[in-house]
Amino acid sequence: MDYQVGDVVKLKKKHPCGSDEWLIMRIGADFRLKCLGCGHQIMIPRPLVVKNSKEIRKPD
Repeated sequence: MDYQVGDVVKLKKKHPCGSDEWLIMRIGADFRLKCLGCGHQIMIPRPLVVKNSKEIRKPD
């Protein structure tokens, strides 16, 4: 999968707020993701994002 800044990633597990969609804000060895439900931001290692991704939506 090809990840780009601005893409929306749907992960297998839901965030405690109930959303499972995350906006990619930074790419590198770690990804910075922003929850589209509550706005919480996290840094997560690339292998975890690749493993747990179900779907990628590109911006229009």
